[in-house]
Amino acid sequence: MRQLKFTAALVIGLMLFALAGTLNAEDAPDASNPDASGSTNAPAAAPSADASMTLTTNAFNVLDDKYRLSIGDKLSFQIIEDEDPPQILTVTDSGELQVPYIGRYPAAGKTCKELAHALKIELEKEYYRQATVIIAVDSKPRSRGKIYLVGAVRSPGPQDISSDEDMTVSRAILRAGSFTDFADEKNVRVTRGTGLGPDGKKTFTVNVARVFEKGRTEDDLPVQPGDLIFVPERMIRF
Repeated sequence: MRQLKFTAALVIGLMLFALAGTLNAEDAPDASNPDASGSTNAPAAAPSADASMTLTTNAFNVLDDKYRLSIGDKLSFQIIEDEDPPQILTVTDSGELQVPYIGRYPAAGKTCKELAHALKIELEKEYYRQATVIIAVDSKPRSRGKIYLVGAVRSPGPQDISSDEDMTVSRAILRAGSFTDFADEKNVRVTRGTGLGPDGKKTFTVNVARVFEKGRTEDDLPVQPGDLIFVPERMIRF
C-alpha cells in the first residue's frame, strides 16, 4: 500500500515537472522572430565607404568660393577626422597661415574652397589617409590692406581697401583722381605677388579705356592687397 502511494506521488510529480517545462518553452522568445519580446537587436551597420565619401564631398562643396582671403582675416580651421573643435588661424602679414602639421602655408588670394583643397592634398601626402578640411572666414579686419598707384594718375600713392569693398583697377584710378592728360589708358599694368614663377610675380594688362568708355566691366580686374598699379604715358601725345 505504501509503495503504491509512493509510485502515485512520483507519477504526479513527473507530470507536473513536464507541464512546467512545456509552459516555459512556450513563453521563451523565438530567436527566428526579430519582433519577439526580449529579442536582441543586431548592431547598426557602419557607414559604407560610399556614404563617407558623400559626406566629405558635401562638406567640401559648401565652402565659399567667392571671397579671396587677405592679410588679417581670421579663419575657422577644422579637420573633421580629428573630431576636435575648430581652431582660429590668422592670415599673417606675409599672407600665410600657420597650419597644424604643415606649418606656414600661403593663403592670401585664395578662396576658402581653394585653400581647403590645397591643404587636403598636403595633409594626405604624409599625415592622413583621408583629410576633410573645413575652412570658413570667422572675421575680417576693417582694412584688407593697401594697393599702390604710380604713373600717370592725378594722386598717386597707396590706397586702403576696406574689407567690405570690391575694389577694381578702374575704381582705384577714379579714387586717385583719374588719369592725367597723357595717360595710356589702354595699357594699365598691375603687378601682383603670387609666390610662383622665377620672380614670384605676375603682371596683368588692363584696358581701362574700354571699361570707362564702353562699360565693359568684364574687362576690369579686381585688385588684391599689395598690388602695384602702373599707368604709363602715351608714346605719342596728341
